[in-house]
Amino acid sequence: MRILVIEDNKDILANIVDYLAKDHKVDCAQDGLTGLHLAVTHEFDLIILDVMLPGMDGLQLTKRLRQDGNIFTPIIMLTARDTLDDRLKGFESGADDYLVKPFSLSELEARALAVHRRSKGLVRSKLIVHDLIFDRESLVVTRAGTVLKIPPLGLKLLECLMQNSPNTVKRSFLEEHFWSDAATRADNLRAHVHQLRNEIDKPFDVPLVHTIHGIGYRIGIEHA
Repeated sequence: MRILVIEDNKDILANIVDYLAKDHKVDCAQDGLTGLHLAVTHEFDLIILDVMLPGMDGLQLTKRLRQDGNIFTPIIMLTARDTLDDRLKGFESGADDYLVKPFSLSELEARALAVHRRSKGLVRSKLIVHDLIFDRESLVVTRAGTVLKIPPLGLKLLECLMQNSPNTVKRSFLEEHFWSDAATRADNLRAHVHQLRNEIDKPFDVPLVHTIHGIGYRIGIEHA
């Protein structure tokens, strides 16, 4: 993706840019007017936008893009304000997602990918990886025509991995996303991945669930 990050805090901006630049092309601005200029003169797949900005705040900038510029690039708003009223103002201005500071960079990237997929119409009712099929409407998972028995939380974990296939999903994101108890996150994740392997891989010749040591997990064919 080509991403525009508009954030006036130099440290936060640097952290976001450094993290995302590993896999994406990132442009940045530190005030609303510069951000608006970049957004209307270049094509971006996503805009990550702080609400409190000098020159023009994020709410005003979003309204200008949507109403005056007729630009509908997906926008994720970043803010320290977490009340319902603040969130509603963000969505009413035209934002697609809303992330409260402080936030995990892995969650920001995951949300960015999800928003980008939705904007491109890539959310499908069926997820398919090799001979593994997850029908998200019926919540039925099959592999090579065999129905697999996977519990509800396992289904959510599987959906996350299949949506991102063949890319690796970071372990830290999975732990934070699915479990609130920090003390048991790692054990819970390992247990559910083990359960997925028993259902998805054990009865079949080709393994699909892979551990990327020190990073996370992925679903897909392991190429030599």
